[in-house]
Amino acid sequence: MCKILVFAGTAEGYALAEYLYENQAAAHICTATEYGLKHLKERENFTCSGHRMDGEEMRAFLARHSFSHVVDATHPYAAQVSANIRRACEEQNVPYMRVVREELAPNEEQGQIHYVEDVPGAVEFLKKTQGNILVTTGSKELAAFTSLPDYENRVYARVLSLPSVVQACAGLGFTGSHLICMQGPFSTEMNQAMLRQWQCRYLVTKDTGHAGGFQEKCQAARQQGVQLVVIGRPVVEQGITFWECKRKLQSICEIPYRPQVSLVGIGMGDEATMTLAGQKACREADLLIGAGRMLQAAAVPGQPILKEYRAERILDYLLEHPEYEKIAVALSGDVGFYSGCRPLMDKLRKGLPKEAVIQALPGISSLNYFMAGIGRSWDQAVLASAHGRSCNLVHQIRANEGTFGILGESGAIGQLSQKLCSYGLGDVQLFVGEQLSYPGEKIFSARAQELTDYQGDPLSVFYAWNSHPVLYPGRIRDSEFIRNTAGEKTVPMTKEEVRTLSLAKLELSPEAVCYDVGAGTGSLSVEMALRAFEGKVYAVERKPEAVELIRENARKFARDNLEVVEGLAPDVLEGLQAPTHCFVGGSSGNLREILEAVLEKNPAVRIVINCITLETLQEAMDSVKTLSLKDTEVVQVMVSRARSLGRYHMMMGENPIYIITCTGGKAQ
Repeated sequence: MCKILVFAGTAEGYALAEYLYENQAAAHICTATEYGLKHLKERENFTCSGHRMDGEEMRAFLARHSFSHVVDATHPYAAQVSANIRRACEEQNVPYMRVVREELAPNEEQGQIHYVEDVPGAVEFLKKTQGNILVTTGSKELAAFTSLPDYENRVYARVLSLPSVVQACAGLGFTGSHLICMQGPFSTEMNQAMLRQWQCRYLVTKDTGHAGGFQEKCQAARQQGVQLVVIGRPVVEQGITFWECKRKLQSICEIPYRPQVSLVGIGMGDEATMTLAGQKACREADLLIGAGRMLQAAAVPGQPILKEYRAERILDYLLEHPEYEKIAVALSGDVGFYSGCRPLMDKLRKGLPKEAVIQALPGISSLNYFMAGIGRSWDQAVLASAHGRSCNLVHQIRANEGTFGILGESGAIGQLSQKLCSYGLGDVQLFVGEQLSYPGEKIFSARAQELTDYQGDPLSVFYAWNSHPVLYPGRIRDSEFIRNTAGEKTVPMTKEEVRTLSLAKLELSPEAVCYDVGAGTGSLSVEMALRAFEGKVYAVERKPEAVELIRENARKFARDNLEVVEGLAPDVLEGLQAPTHCFVGGSSGNLREILEAVLEKNPAVRIVINCITLETLQEAMDSVKTLSLKDTEVVQVMVSRARSLGRYHMMMGENPIYIITCTGGKAQ
């Protein structure tokens, strides 16, 4: 059985000890004092000791026990202690792991910095200065600062709250408010408060890395205009990081991987729009994952991060790095509003061990934030997003009083305004929001006709107010369609009763992709596009006069999801999106070839064919049989209309229509 010996004394050492304790691993924890052991309780195969050992005592201790590995997580400045542990392990032939901290050198934004090699160097520098000093290097080297002139009034010492430490510091002359006895870690705000309380102009520290609160000291000094005096490390150590050590211990002790993953909606991007629960999850995470903008908003200094948003890559990384137990994935806005939360959660639930705990923490969405900003209620608004996805915004704006949408391209507001104007919706009022919650936030309103040339921020939102929405009544009368102008050849149009039945047979969904082959005036294409308002309709027509009519009707009914394809089918079908549905109203003798081309794109496509002549009916039935189409149904429709003859009415019959419905024989 493996048993680990951990020399602790640092935040990393205590964290490794707690990790082994919580996972029932066999271990012994050594610290220089009993202070660090107060949170650990001994149990079977887990023991603790709290006293200093010299090199000889270490060798004797290793000789008496059978440790499989030794972890040295002592302080970065305890060079002699590490040397003794390493030498004892070599003599007793026990594998040795040294946990080293990443040195966090302050950057230029962290204020005035003065580097010294050691504590005496710091004292010599401070002798040439005036003003109060906060010393955070501990009690062991505090005696050196007594050589400073008037040190009793200038120096404020922050040390551990141990009786022996307090007594030793008092013996040096540090008493009252000049002796701050507290246990870290200390936040930036706490450091600021101390510097401000005692009006310090200098802060003396060592580069103790992230775990030692070095970044928080740097940030506090910069924000208070205090000069840092940084004591450099005595040696450049070789070893492994805390996370690498944890991963090794996990393998050595066969500790199962039980990750806790929080999918966190971080709001607009400014910290003020994050919930307290979201802030806590991100702050306490072993690993923070997200796109660059999300990491910038949610990461804390020194925190391990992964710049990634793809669910597959995130899962792979977590499986490759089981040392991270608490993981937070930062997602923009709210996890339930056009978020990557759901597919990521599905992927993690399937790929991570069953012991994994996965939770979603909501955030403030752009919808909540923006609608509050313009003083409008969103409970009656239609919600849409064109950020990285297909969305028929023109349809939503035309059919509803209020529409909220997310855009994702530069100039998107101008492009949307141009489309609205082309469909007769130039009077629609647009409220626009850009860089929400950031210093460059911009919120304004104007009519669509005033914004056709507007170039704004790529990631923006809008709220469209249409005071005269037009709802689709379920059918459009023949008289509402634009027909041929005087002097032109007649372009055929499928009558409304036949259209209604043909559309019913198609069984369109809102996301359907439809072909209307032989579209004529585009009456059926327009009604297809109204029903498949989140999909796409391709109106295929070879006659130039008919092509222009289709475009006019598409403009009249604001069908932005209708695209006219001019040419002869099946040749012009090659570059089109694969259809879910296909209607054939005219084939020019190419019916079988058209069906073959459509089936090649989608073997499970649903097909409706309208035939007027018996010859076309025969051709259609032969094609259905040859191509082994399924669920075939044939309906004959005979429509008669009443015509007034004096005070009488006579029914006048239209040409009979054969409607053939079938589907492809294979699943897509």
